[in-house]
Amino acid sequence: MLKKKMGMGSDMDYQCSLSEEDQAVAKEELREDDAIRDQMLEQFRQWIHKHPTIKRCRTDAVFLLRFLRTKKFSLPMAQEMLERYLTIRQLYPEWFQKLDINDPDIEAIIDAGYLVPMYERDDNGRKIILSCVGRFDPYKFTSAHMARAHSVVIETLMDEEENQVHGYTHINDESGLTMGHISAWSLTDVRNVLKCIQSSTPIRHKGTHFINIPSFGSKILEFAVSLLTDKLRSRIYVHKSLEDLTDNINPKILPKEYGGVVPLADMIATFKMKLRAKRDDLMALDDMYIEISPKDSCSASNDGLCGISGSFRKLEVD
Repeated sequence: MLKKKMGMGSDMDYQCSLSEEDQAVAKEELREDDAIRDQMLEQFRQWIHKHPTIKRCRTDAVFLLRFLRTKKFSLPMAQEMLERYLTIRQLYPEWFQKLDINDPDIEAIIDAGYLVPMYERDDNGRKIILSCVGRFDPYKFTSAHMARAHSVVIETLMDEEENQVHGYTHINDESGLTMGHISAWSLTDVRNVLKCIQSSTPIRHKGTHFINIPSFGSKILEFAVSLLTDKLRSRIYVHKSLEDLTDNINPKILPKEYGGVVPLADMIATFKMKLRAKRDDLMALDDMYIEISPKDSCSASNDGLCGISGSFRKLEVD
């Protein structure tokens, strides 16, 4: 169980796991050094301790550094993101809670290879996550299963300090995309989940690549991209072919099925070992708690977390 407020960690417990090279990147890109890090961690913990509605929260360094590094050590922005992070976990438990690899549905989705982190990083040190939509069965699983699978993967990776500093490259293979995948999501849910990703999830999205988009998927992507911030929109890349993608991503780090060396099945098996090792930590996240008022259940008008009705079944794709 998470201890109330100030439990789980102090400055004395933290030992930076970053290499000298990574620390140099953190200094240049995030304004991080030992003094700033220690000062911000202490102030962050004190703020959590005094917060009127945060009742239980991790306060160990690597957890708080998720937010500080994402917000380049702007403490007010990191604090706001933590509030949002805790809030969305409670507003959307079907997306962000019960992140259990022992759940048969989640394990089946991982086993199928829908979402897999690569062994090696890209040339900029970023963690690569490959998504293969054709490996997700929309007739067996729901959009909530899909979102929770993403949460399992991301939460497993977010405490790794290299990922916090360098960020992520996402590769989305849309071959196998069907109207079954699309109609599983309501327009409201699409807008809500994208808002959650942008404003409430403490990761640095450095690039998102799409390949093999079928013709009917282009308008869907256009709609989704229109909901992103300008910064994230500028980091979306659409490739006509795998060859086009590998002009930007070293193919050697991709699965063998995409021109690399290591078979996708081996990557899945290795990642599942990490998921099992992290299982207790992921399940313990559900112990965190922030009090939210009834009106926050549709915080939406101001935050943009609600408000589009309908579904992709009604979206014109001709």
